[in-house]
Amino acid sequence: MKTENIEDIYELTPIQKGLLFQSLYEPELGVYFFQVRFAIRGNLNVVAFDHAWQQVAARHTALRTGFYWENLDKPLQIVYRQVKVPLEELDLRGIDSVEQQKRSSSFLESDRQKGFDLSQECLMRLTLIRLTDDSYQFVWSHHFIIIDGWSIPLIFKDLIEFYEAQCRSQDLPIEPGVPYRYYIDWLQQQDISKTEKFWQEALSGIQAPTPVTNLDTDRQSSLEERFDEQNLYLSAATTAALLSLARQHQLTPSTLFQGIWALLLSRYSCHRTVVYGCTVSGRPTDLEGVESMVGMLINTLPVKVTIDTEKSLLQWLKQLQAQLAEMRQYEYSPLVEIQGWSQVPRNLPLFESIVVYERLPVDPILEQWQGDLEVSSGTFYYKTNYPLTIAIYPGSEFCIAINYDFRRFDAATISNIQEDFEILLQGMVNHPDVLLKDFLLLLDREQHISSLLEKEVTFDFDFDKIATVY
Repeated sequence: MKTENIEDIYELTPIQKGLLFQSLYEPELGVYFFQVRFAIRGNLNVVAFDHAWQQVAARHTALRTGFYWENLDKPLQIVYRQVKVPLEELDLRGIDSVEQQKRSSSFLESDRQKGFDLSQECLMRLTLIRLTDDSYQFVWSHHFIIIDGWSIPLIFKDLIEFYEAQCRSQDLPIEPGVPYRYYIDWLQQQDISKTEKFWQEALSGIQAPTPVTNLDTDRQSSLEERFDEQNLYLSAATTAALLSLARQHQLTPSTLFQGIWALLLSRYSCHRTVVYGCTVSGRPTDLEGVESMVGMLINTLPVKVTIDTEKSLLQWLKQLQAQLAEMRQYEYSPLVEIQGWSQVPRNLPLFESIVVYERLPVDPILEQWQGDLEVSSGTFYYKTNYPLTIAIYPGSEFCIAINYDFRRFDAATISNIQEDFEILLQGMVNHPDVLLKDFLLLLDREQHISSLLEKEVTFDFDFDKIATVY
């Protein structure tokens, strides 16, 4: 390591420490490795594309950061003055589409197996797979320890500006981004002890994580922990209706989806009070420039929810939103400290499922790409150390993506969860004022109808009339 290339050194945030531990503890699992794929069509200037990525890395300190932990009391992150973001090109032109798909899939798998050495200077790499003269598959791999989901649209906004300038043979000045160190400094000034009372009260009575064992399959655990993901896209009409409902009743879309998961988790676990993890942006309003900062600022916090079936759906959702709003005052709290303040033993997790609502979609940024270049929205591959991760991606069509542990669940189980999501979200749009106890009957009605269909029973009914009951 050349000391003259070091720009800064500072400690890790609590969540970064957790990500580092998880990555080092079982490196063969490849947790928190992110692989994002985009389809590019048009006359791509590869030289300009490569140069633009180097400029993006030069602008943001988080993209020039490596980690050191050996023989240290506390792990440190090292910001380098200059790094080279590796760009690999694979040319698959002249090969039939079946073989192209096979080779692309093989590359994606080998890229995942390669992972990252967290001590290296740049924890991301780029690959352009050329399929035809004017079409590519672009693969951006990075480790979650350096950037969160909020950062991705910020990065692409800069990339587009630098790329288009390069195509015009112009060099834009590289204005330094808001340094990640500002967040580290802010975090170290906070008095964590002030949050202890809040979390003790918020988690009172919880002595174990909400079980999802009722969803487990009968398959035997394999030696290799495997993860997969299934995506469900809601219709444009349902998406628009949900957004309209949220605006009409001053609810956030995130509250709607978290409410549905709390209800489903209660139903699956047979517990009236449940706990799940909620990923928050972690961007403090009193930190100047934080909205444009690239780095790892998110946090995952426990949410304890009680299902009061005598309340109306809207009343209960508004109560949940107020609870989430209060929690944001303490969203910088380290999860390891929260666990210590709870009654849940250290050898158990606080929760087994997390909900992530991505607040900044990439699509509107990609649409800004001018000229004859068309870039599609990305598909994401990642692993967390939680059995279930429910990620909501906003857009013209909401996407409900569930990342899951193969040892615990099969594809059919995940599909059933997504179907339950869709049923309740549609029911929420149609009957927001219904009592919770009646609202949950929608799942019973659907399961009853499904069982009749499986038994090939013939019947005639007006579903619209039945739906009005709920």
